Amino acid sequence: MLLEVLEEDLLQDVRTALSEDIGSGDITAALVPDEETVMATVISRDTAVLCGMAWFNAVFAELDTGIQVDWQARDGETISPDQVLCTLAGNAAPILTGERTALNFLQTLSGTATLARQYADAVSGLPVRILDTRKTIPGLRQAQKYAVRTGGCHNHRMGLFDAILIKENHIAAAGSIAAAVAAARTSSPGSPVELEVENPGQLAAALAAGADSLLLDNFTTAELSDAVTQVAGRIPLEASGGVSLVNVRDIALTGVDSISVGELTKNVHAVDFSMLFRNLARP
Repeated sequence: MLLEVLEEDLLQDVRTALSEDIGSGDITAALVPDEETVMATVISRDTAVLCGMAWFNAVFAELDTGIQVDWQARDGETISPDQVLCTLAGNAAPILTGERTALNFLQTLSGTATLARQYADAVSGLPVRILDTRKTIPGLRQAQKYAVRTGGCHNHRMGLFDAILIKENHIAAAGSIAAAVAAARTSSPGSPVELEVENPGQLAAALAAGADSLLLDNFTTAELSDAVTQVAGRIPLEASGGVSLVNVRDIALTGVDSISVGELTKNVHAVDFSMLFRNLARP
């Protein structure tokens, strides 16, 4: 899978994370002699989907370009407990300094990718896309959306700038569904317009307003099935609200085109990774 995150965003993530950890200097790693070299291995303690190699590599490249990282697994691969993921070799001090930051990226993004894979597997064989949302860890949106794709799911809009999603409060502020959609067409011509529908009674008005797609929020599966029949393929339908691994396949079976899942990026269970050191100068 290609890494589609802009390099400048990735480096900004890494530099921000290193800055908050190192501050004015790593006063513990300063105890290690400059000439001390080590080999380190990163081992998984969980079954998971690996994600975050580029962030891990960038951490050590920022600290010391002489550190060598050799990967035995790749983003998107399922990894097992006690599996060696990579080895590092180089000066001990910068490896010690970068250890936690690098593992934080790897375990967080692998956690997102692992959950995404579980959702993708849950709807396997059905013509539906599982989408993420904007409920991401602040500062890590690009990274988490990459992890979602790595796990086999899909991205919704990146932010407020690349697509319009008219929700309840937008409608209230604009005065009506029709007024909100008309204003969106005027203010951002050419941008896709999605409209949130909160109950079946709003569906006819939403269709008449001329949105490009509809977000059916907290509909029951019966209501979703009825909406699919009523819309009859005229525009895409997205289901959201209350989605879990327990019910996502039932929701998919209603015939909706996509299902958005906030849990993918907001309820991250970090994968357990460990880094183990061996001094190269001594047996």
